[in-house]
Amino acid sequence: MIGTILMERYRLDEQIGEGGMASVFRAMDLRTGHRVAVKFLKQELQNNPEFLDRFRREATAASRMSHHNIVNLLDIGDDPSRPYLVFEFVDGKTLKEIIAEHGHLPEGTAVQIAIRILSALRHAHEAGVVHRDIKPQNILVDRQGYIKVADFGIARMVGANTSDLEKKQGVMGSVHYFSPEQAKGETATFSSDLYSVGCVLYEMLTGKMPFEGETQVSIAMQHVQAEAKPIRELVKDVSSSVEAVVMKAMAKEPADRYPSALLMAQALHSALSSTSTNDEPVFVNDKKQKLRQKARQKALSKARILMILLGMVLMLGIFTGAYFIYVDIVNTTKTPLLTGYLVDQAVLEAQKEGIRTKIIRNPSADDPVDVVIDQSVDFGSPIKRGDVLLLIVSSGPINKPVPKVTGLSLENARKQLERVSLEVLVVSVKMDPMPRNTVLSQEPQENIMADAGSIIQLVVSAGQVEVPDLSGMIWTEASDVLKKSKLLLGKVEYIEIADPAQQGRVASQLPLAKELSAEEAAVDIVVYVASSPQEKPEPNGGNPS
Repeated sequence: MIGTILMERYRLDEQIGEGGMASVFRAMDLRTGHRVAVKFLKQELQNNPEFLDRFRREATAASRMSHHNIVNLLDIGDDPSRPYLVFEFVDGKTLKEIIAEHGHLPEGTAVQIAIRILSALRHAHEAGVVHRDIKPQNILVDRQGYIKVADFGIARMVGANTSDLEKKQGVMGSVHYFSPEQAKGETATFSSDLYSVGCVLYEMLTGKMPFEGETQVSIAMQHVQAEAKPIRELVKDVSSSVEAVVMKAMAKEPADRYPSALLMAQALHSALSSTSTNDEPVFVNDKKQKLRQKARQKALSKARILMILLGMVLMLGIFTGAYFIYVDIVNTTKTPLLTGYLVDQAVLEAQKEGIRTKIIRNPSADDPVDVVIDQSVDFGSPIKRGDVLLLIVSSGPINKPVPKVTGLSLENARKQLERVSLEVLVVSVKMDPMPRNTVLSQEPQENIMADAGSIIQLVVSAGQVEVPDLSGMIWTEASDVLKKSKLLLGKVEYIEIADPAQQGRVASQLPLAKELSAEEAAVDIVVYVASSPQEKPEPNGGNPS
């Protein structure tokens, strides 16, 4: 299948994964130049109603969502004989692989990952989607550290008639992470996803799954009847406040867990903050103030650690160590807090500290266009001058009106559309009195509602100039006149003439003088050459320009 082009757009480049249900390929979107992931239902399962339903359910669930912590659906295959889905490509590792590499994760890192999983689930739950299979294998961490929840293959849409199907399919989810109600064969709810997040956070903090057993049945029964071993018995560095949040999330009864993903995320924020300071309330109504306050609390904790380390170095009195500290101080600054700023102001603030920025836009129903909603390095953390700080910038809601770009330059039109997560495709360039690269028309038209990632087709002006009369000019003079007229010298051919005075002069041209032409179009000329034994003029190797 490698090299196959789907829908005249997606070229399959490499198989990157295979599971019991589907195969996944890395592909190139030939229209946008972006890498994507194409997920195919396995051929042997395409006639199996159960797996076809799962595949369709994944497409339905994914189509309801667009969030920076979810692997977003980009397209649905149009070939009924070979079902496939096109997702954004995430270049990184699964959370399971990262836990295996590190044994267990630092408390702060684990909590931050859990908060981002909860952010994705909050969005899914608001769209009426229960994931039902939250586990480290379905959490992707890309090379920049962004967290993406994947695989809504067994998701349930609230309000959909799935009870009969669930009875036929049996218990849904992964036994090490699913909730007691799932273990008992009951319908999974939003609360079931939060229980699974608790299990994942337990494993991140300890390096161990909450329950182990020789069979899946024995593990499932532990979810129903047993209590997981306290986290602090396994890892003493974990705070009691974070441990308490995990145990509440893993309560046997759904009513004893957090009422929503948002409230669980807030509890984790509070628990992590309480380990560094109890002087200020953690949650306030103002969103920007909350972000800044959280970042300051993190910074205080990190500052204390840095002071201890600096004291140790001074006591040791090692000259080389002091030298490297000096080098780090000179070349390192503290990351400014840029969340909540408009993107232009955020970039200026970063430049003041010598930090370069890269902008990534994501739809956000809760944040205005051009507001920074996340950054790749936390406030107060050390960062070297000249390093790149990634800024996640809101492009507004997933569904938005198309802005008017007709009359703008192509460059400005592209900026206008990209800032609201709309793609640009120039479908035609035609001669027009408007300046070159001016947008003449757009489709869809302004104020038409479009989803983030939609393609806006543009017709662009090639400009329009009058072709000058080159007759009788020396070819070098003709070349200069064409440049001044915003035209290019094209083919040069020769015709013999008896009069040596006409040597090197223009005999004719195409297009003709005074015809209208697009800017930077080529004008072909015929140049006289004397019939006497003289060399033909060969400017620039025979192709004058």
